[in-house]
Amino acid sequence: MSAAPLSAAETTRYSRHLRLPEIGTAGQQKLKAARVLVVGCGGLGCPVLQYLAAAGVGTLGLLDFDTVDDSNLQRQVLYATADVGRPKAVVAGEKLAAQNPFIALNIHQALLSAANALVLFAGYDLVVDCSDNFATRYLVNDACLLLGKPLVFGAIFKFEGQVSVFHYQHGPTYRCLYPTPPGPGDAPSCAEIGVLGVLPGLVGTLQAAEALKIILGLGDVLAGRLLLVDALSMRFQTIHFRAVAANQQLTALAPDYPAFCGAPPLPAAPVRAPEISAGELKKWQSDNRPFVLLDVREPHEHARRNIGGLPIPLGQLADQHHLLPTDLPVVVHCASGGRSQRAAQLLLAQGFDEVYSLRNGLADY
Repeated sequence: MSAAPLSAAETTRYSRHLRLPEIGTAGQQKLKAARVLVVGCGGLGCPVLQYLAAAGVGTLGLLDFDTVDDSNLQRQVLYATADVGRPKAVVAGEKLAAQNPFIALNIHQALLSAANALVLFAGYDLVVDCSDNFATRYLVNDACLLLGKPLVFGAIFKFEGQVSVFHYQHGPTYRCLYPTPPGPGDAPSCAEIGVLGVLPGLVGTLQAAEALKIILGLGDVLAGRLLLVDALSMRFQTIHFRAVAANQQLTALAPDYPAFCGAPPLPAAPVRAPEISAGELKKWQSDNRPFVLLDVREPHEHARRNIGGLPIPLGQLADQHHLLPTDLPVVVHCASGGRSQRAAQLLLAQGFDEVYSLRNGLADY
């Protein structure tokens, strides 16, 4: 990372950094020259991106293929109600550009896979993993290992979080800590079990701090150490772990990371499912047309308001889609249309012939 001169406006903006002798002008120039890729613009990605952007990291890559959903707003603080249904990477890029016009933002609205990971990662100095599933974590780890990129890791579960740094100066990798993934169903998602809204902010801020330390060459980086955060007791514990030679030797990416983690492979790119309007759905109902109505919201949402149909939360649909008849059209709905679109894509991928997502969800019904 070569030094990048600061403009007068940047000198004013970053004056509190410049007053720190450990950072100063030289350190701020390092931040300006740095290129950081953030994988995932969700709960962890939001605080990571906000603090790296505010700190003046010169180039930020935003990698995410998901759209904003109502259920994200409890913890993903870059997004507002008006953003529901829009691509997260695009919305986050707009918010960060307004936050700091002196940085460059690369929007990667793509589904990360073994086919594109090395190309996407190659242009960055450092990767911050803010993903929420094991297949992506192993893929990100392996791609960073092959490319020699430091990796800042974070994860959350209900009221607890984890932070570490992998293959920093030839240190341990994610596989040194977790040689094998958990079995299918052993680690439920936030959609299934919930998460304290402030927890991603706490863990994501720690990830951002580690990223800045790596760029600046400051302090004691969390390499070979796993920081455990318990928000209920507000206790922090550090576990030390060692490098395992076998887990630091890799010649190529695995062809199918979802299969490695015991899940069905994801499609190469999400194909948008057909949509039906609220008016069309009401006509189907008034005409007594045979079809299956599927509600993929969470149980507490269904309890507050429902329009009938079979309730199967999105996080459980992959395991329970066999409960749906395949000889009838399926209309999937959620609160605003984001989850129902993903559910419809999943059903189509499973061989269902006629599946529709209710456009705008219950908002228009």
